[in-house]
Amino acid sequence: MAFVSRSNGAIDSVFEQLQEGRAEEFLSDDDPAVLAFRNAPPMVTSVSARQFRLMLRRAGLLDQVKAWVAQQDGETQDAFEYSGTFVKDSPTMMAGFAAMGFTSQQIDAFFEAAAQL
Repeated sequence: MAFVSRSNGAIDSVFEQLQEGRAEEFLSDDDPAVLAFRNAPPMVTSVSARQFRLMLRRAGLLDQVKAWVAQQDGETQDAFEYSGTFVKDSPTMMAGFAAMGFTSQQIDAFFEAAAQL
């Protein structure tokens, strides 16, 4: 059996024991909502530099992103050129995606697609 907590109606945590004040709703282990939560793919929070650049290329954004990076400070340029990992919620990444006009859903989709490469 599972005790669940919710955020905006959706399950955000599952516990084996009652969590007073946090997870007090009791559901069976085979409840569809519990199964969906437990089987949901993990959120992608970072990708390798190779995955990120390949996704930029496939999305037709590589030249646009390179132009944006060229206008940034030296640290941002170095980070783009030499980072081994690109982290979705880093301030520089968020600024770059904002400059490209991406919504948070588009950013998530970009990273999920990149993670498959």
